[in-house]
Amino acid sequence: MNISFLLSILIFAGIMFIFFALYLFITARAEKSRILDKIDKTAAPAPLRLASNAATGGSAGGFQQFFIDLATRLGKYSTPNNEENLTHRKQKLIMADYRKANAPVIFYGLKIFFALVFPAALLLARMFFALPLQNTTLLMLVLSLALAGLYSPDAWVQFAIARRQEKITDGFPDALDLMVVCVEAGIGLDQAIKTVSDEMRLTNQTISEEFALMNLELRAGRSRQDAMRNLGARTGVEDVRNLVTLLIQTDRFGTSIAQALRVHSDSMRTKRHQRAEEKAMKLPVKMLFPLIFFIFPALFVAVIGPGAIKIYRSLIQTNMGAG
Repeated sequence: MNISFLLSILIFAGIMFIFFALYLFITARAEKSRILDKIDKTAAPAPLRLASNAATGGSAGGFQQFFIDLATRLGKYSTPNNEENLTHRKQKLIMADYRKANAPVIFYGLKIFFALVFPAALLLARMFFALPLQNTTLLMLVLSLALAGLYSPDAWVQFAIARRQEKITDGFPDALDLMVVCVEAGIGLDQAIKTVSDEMRLTNQTISEEFALMNLELRAGRSRQDAMRNLGARTGVEDVRNLVTLLIQTDRFGTSIAQALRVHSDSMRTKRHQRAEEKAMKLPVKMLFPLIFFIFPALFVAVIGPGAIKIYRSLIQTNMGAG
């Protein structure tokens, strides 16, 4: 084997091992920080905590702050001047739980950053590992990686939105049941919203934050209808929007809020049960490809392998010996 090729493989394996070790270290630190932050959140009032996070955007380490500053500088040159596109991007970032004032600038800066880093990584790999790539192939790969880096922040934001909406959808029936209990006990709707934000803090942090933000808007003097519409716009979940429409109509026409919430809560639990049944029905189809590509070959080797070896020994070797 060529010594330079073996050395390149060892260098590549060492770099990958270092990156994997850094990933494990950062993941462990993040998990520890998440647990400590969750403990701190149980001791601090939710509205005050949200106001502090909205103002500061959370604490960042040295490397993370340097990365944010670099993305902010790049984003100043790539942020669109079209107010409609910028408003749409802000709405998407809010739905993904990025509420800092400079979040759109950082987003567009990351698009430029990854569009430059991915092709640069390919060129460095070609230079260090002497990859045999023709100019046409190299140009196509550079353009493909630049496009991938350009649209990777969009894919991440969509993933964050889907993950956040899934958390809200899963925990929303419980929050609605708690609201029903509070309203039927004689508590006002505004106080019921605050109670839901306090009680859901440990079980579902996402719903607790959204209800706490709505409570802050109500305390700041915004009307209940506007605060509820903002809740539906921030989450983008159909169940939340249906609840907002129901509460607005109930407040407008003067009907019983407790009865309306009770009926809506029953429908939410029915929907969650139906979603669970839907996932269970999709499970055999999703298990088909792992069975075909991973389990069946190993099973065939374990079952047919000994018989094939005996057939080979008894027929082929006997015929060869007789010949």
